[in-house]
Amino acid sequence: MPQAALFDVDGTLADTNHLHVTCWWEAFRQAGHRVAMCDIHRAVGLGSDDLIAHLLGDDRDRDEVARIGAAHKTLYATYFDRLAAFEGAGDLLRALAGRGRRIVLATSASGGELAALRAAVDADDVITGTASSEDVSEGKPAPEPVEHALEIAGASAAEAVFVGDSVWDMRAASRAGVPVVALLSGGIPRDDLEEAGAAAVYRDVADLLARLDSSPFARAE
Repeated sequence: MPQAALFDVDGTLADTNHLHVTCWWEAFRQAGHRVAMCDIHRAVGLGSDDLIAHLLGDDRDRDEVARIGAAHKTLYATYFDRLAAFEGAGDLLRALAGRGRRIVLATSASGGELAALRAAVDADDVITGTASSEDVSEGKPAPEPVEHALEIAGASAAEAVFVGDSVWDMRAASRAGVPVVALLSGGIPRDDLEEAGAAAVYRDVADLLARLDSSPFARAE
């Protein structure tokens, strides 16, 4: 079977987590809810409906959930032409592809947002495919996004490594049986990531690239 490198995008390949926090904060404010930014930050990585339920509870009116999600989407879209990848993101993907890894993105983003993120990362020449929120019935921390990414890569869990920045990434990959690498670039503490299942932790994509030969990717080859 081919080997796979599965990647989250927001906070992992692209420096976008705090933009999401700001847009969610404003979307909640417009709907009459005061939600602390630190709580929103820890929820980033969940799909839209799950993030709202996580922060406001499950008893929200469906129309209210839709309005808050739409407000976030509209606010975040104003940044599409300014989204920035972390330094070394494209280089890491190309290095892994050069080692025979099939690169698949597993992300809550979709549509125009996903297109903007891929443009920022600028590595479409080595990306095999994307498991987006539109492709699964349950988002992270359910294993389905990671399992779908494995299907796209044509790889087994044992032949893949997942890279993410949130506890939701760690839990989703662990539940799918995939070894998981955590990056601190999303702003989540190391202890939280390790407790959620991280096998190794790096500062960011550039740090992982610099230490690739001693990383879980090398150990799995």
